[in-house]
Amino acid sequence: MSNGDKRIPVTEAQWAQLNELKQAGETYDEVLRELIREHHRRDLSERTREVRNVDRDELTPLSEV
Repeated sequence: MSNGDKRIPVTEAQWAQLNELKQAGETYDEVLRELIREHHRRDLSERTREVRNVDRDELTPLSEV
């Protein structure tokens, strides 16, 4: 384990689910990186939906920022 590596305790059930996501030859670091990336994409998508659903009268024009 290099200096940058960390151990993350997980339950057996979570380990099994994480293992199901892992492809042959893929590292757990890669699996976690993809999970984090997908989380950020979902978060951005949700924020975009929220902005689109806001009444235009509630938005501040960029010229006033």
